[in-house]
Amino acid sequence: MTMTGLSRRTFLGAAAGAGAATVLGAQVAGAATTEKGCFAGTTVYIGSYTTGATGHGLDVATRSGAALSPVRTIPGITDTSWFDRSADGKTLYVTNEGDPAGYVSALSLADPVKPKLLNKVSSKGGAPTHLSVHSSGKYVLAANYSSGSVVVLPILAGGKLGAATDLVTHHGAERDAHAHQVVNDPTGRWVLAVDLGADSVYVYGFAAGKLSLHQQLKLPSGAGPRHLAFDRAGKFAYILGELRAEVTVASWDAAAGKLKALSVVPAVPAGSTGDQFPGEIVVSNDGKFVHATVRGPNTLATFAVSGGGATLKLVSSVPTGGNWPRHVALDPAESWFYVSNQRSGTVTWLPRDPATGLPGAAAGQLAVGSVNSVYFA
Repeated sequence: MTMTGLSRRTFLGAAAGAGAATVLGAQVAGAATTEKGCFAGTTVYIGSYTTGATGHGLDVATRSGAALSPVRTIPGITDTSWFDRSADGKTLYVTNEGDPAGYVSALSLADPVKPKLLNKVSSKGGAPTHLSVHSSGKYVLAANYSSGSVVVLPILAGGKLGAATDLVTHHGAERDAHAHQVVNDPTGRWVLAVDLGADSVYVYGFAAGKLSLHQQLKLPSGAGPRHLAFDRAGKFAYILGELRAEVTVASWDAAAGKLKALSVVPAVPAGSTGDQFPGEIVVSNDGKFVHATVRGPNTLATFAVSGGGATLKLVSSVPTGGNWPRHVALDPAESWFYVSNQRSGTVTWLPRDPATGLPGAAAGQLAVGSVNSVYFA
């Protein structure tokens, strides 16, 4: 099936599927419990789609043991699809994935369970699907999916956002460009933008709020790179494909600002068939494991890391307990996975063995219509 632009994005789940949960509800009984005090990260923010969908935009939940319980919906925050915080932890930044006019909102966390809108500014493009706070703490970087562009927004005194200081637009050779992620490298000198439509990862120099193209790493046609995550030493980047269920391992030379593709590792077991659209990729704090969601088979893949970060091996693929796992987050102690299953409208939690990195079966769930991501305060 050939799909371009937002039609493909809508197909991949911008609206919840039939039978999805439509309200924020109570957790399923039977969630695993642990001794009191073993769980950090008790406030959780949950993003969901509101346009043509059943979500609330931005919900606040609390965590007791592993289980999430709803607290409140923050009014007026639409189509929230990504989160990050200011360097001082006092401000929450979220994407508002409108199209063709997207926004980024800044919210005060003076009271973490009652985020308060400070302001919102244009993302200078459509469907901003990802953002990150630059490690300098001075800028928010956002990726506009439908317009294939990356915007730089300055952080002002008090955490508000200012008007864009720069905007760069990608151009795909075979398909429309669709910027899906933008992050800085561990040194903060470089900014990397992953573009699904252009089958590329762009490396930009970054200074004084301006981006300058330094490298375009072109992946094979149709790879559809979605997100990347750096290894803990900052020497490798793991690039998750969306249109092919695979991870490209690339070396990262921070001195030169250069990526080099080394190998490709499947994100599903050999012989897998049917729809396979990976969603999110994360690296464990100890650097020993990489985890990724795969929509279609609705699985959470675990890779063992070896060779100093140069080698990944798929060691586990387990059901997420929901339909269309767009995102996965680890809790601060990395004892639990929290998976946002968009089409079933559920956040599920799965226990994680820190020694093996392996997830167990889903232990509980929270109903959140058109959910797309979870973020720990």
